[in-house]
Amino acid sequence: MTDHDPTDNAADNLTAEARRLTRAGRWRDAERVIGRLIAGSFGLAVAAIEINRDRYSLNSLNGFATTTDGRAFFFKFHQEEGEADTVGEYYRAEVLRDAGFPVDLPLHASGAVGRQILLYRRRGDPRFADLCRAVELGDGDAAPLVEAQRALDRLIGERYLATLHATDAAQLEAESIHRLFHARLVDPGHEHEPGGRLRRFYVDQVFRFPDATLPWRDLADRRWRINGTAYRHTLRQLFDESRERLRPAQLAGHGAVVAHGDAHNANVWAERGDGGHRLVFFDPAFAGLHIPALLAEVKATFHNIFAHPLWLYDAPLADQRFHAEVTATDDIIDVRTDWQLSPLRSEFLACKAALVWQPLLAALQARGWLPADWRRIVRCALFCCPTLVMDLRAGGGADHTPVTSAIGFAVAVMMGSEPKDGSDTLSAALDSIEPAVSRPPRSAAGRARSGTPRPRPRSGRNRRRSSAATG
Repeated sequence: MTDHDPTDNAADNLTAEARRLTRAGRWRDAERVIGRLIAGSFGLAVAAIEINRDRYSLNSLNGFATTTDGRAFFFKFHQEEGEADTVGEYYRAEVLRDAGFPVDLPLHASGAVGRQILLYRRRGDPRFADLCRAVELGDGDAAPLVEAQRALDRLIGERYLATLHATDAAQLEAESIHRLFHARLVDPGHEHEPGGRLRRFYVDQVFRFPDATLPWRDLADRRWRINGTAYRHTLRQLFDESRERLRPAQLAGHGAVVAHGDAHNANVWAERGDGGHRLVFFDPAFAGLHIPALLAEVKATFHNIFAHPLWLYDAPLADQRFHAEVTATDDIIDVRTDWQLSPLRSEFLACKAALVWQPLLAALQARGWLPADWRRIVRCALFCCPTLVMDLRAGGGADHTPVTSAIGFAVAVMMGSEPKDGSDTLSAALDSIEPAVSRPPRSAAGRARSGTPRPRPRSGRNRRRSSAATG
């Protein structure tokens, strides 16, 4: 069922208040606010609220609610800046179900401004993200997870082809998925200058890396060399290009699909069964009927693959396990790091490339909807995923350290920019899905071997620290 009270006052922003309290460490106060939110939105008598201390909830909160009559729910809400523009964004689970996607439908949903929250039946299934993290920390078997991801990607690819359609600019621009990309780069009414999270997180800020501290004005226009590979773009160029290429109007005419839009694996249940795990979407905050085809799978591609292992969601732990050195010389930021994709994420990349991206791009090309600059569009969107989901600066409001900040910006640059010479992991993956190239993608293992430059040996201090951390 769906509940919505159109008389709710936009000033009564309980979701923003709950997030503010959790950021301040006032968890009990936040739980009381969420209790009021659930009681007021759905008429439920709340007995207890428990917020998850969740490493994946970068712009949201989730947890458990119990009513006085003993019913148990899982709750989740997503809260963005400028939430006055997001009324109704949670009313999209039905469009996924009707299009043939596996999706958990909420029992109660509120789309009122400042009161956007979903209540699901509480289930005992783990989130797929938690199973993947356990494997990368040495607990569990990767093979069934790869099979589960492969099955889901095959289904996603089929559903994208089945729902691929032309759409007019107004329909496409109305989709809430743009709040994950373009809306985070600009301020309303000022679409051709830096704003939003870009301005708040980075412009005129200070960036602390191992052995290098630079203000924005000294960092923004330097090019990057990462593990010996030189990249073409500066951070300023990547942000400026993303602001233009990801404007909703620019994406019209390139096809649209029905999609979840934000299906990172913390928004995916792993249902247990005799034949393995069946993966099921939930929290369709940005799902829609007219999602730009080139954006539909970007968030899942980045957050399920390149955000791991550990550096984005578990920065303090990544700081113990990985090493980074940064040297600023002339107009170059030189980064050396031993971070690389894990075998699990390399397999996920192979699945995503072959089963989702390759058939989708081929279909777009066959219909004349694939733009010549599709790689730049996809790269810009991938670049925005890490840089705009949270502040990547050390001490910038998240948990990033100088080491994980260096890794984070290096990964972001590798997403957005092509190497000047040679290839890397993402470039090889994009080559494999290029419709004009009729060759099968290389194996994940082969791509990982050839696409990831080898790091320099670590210093003795950091080598000892990492060895102790990884056991």
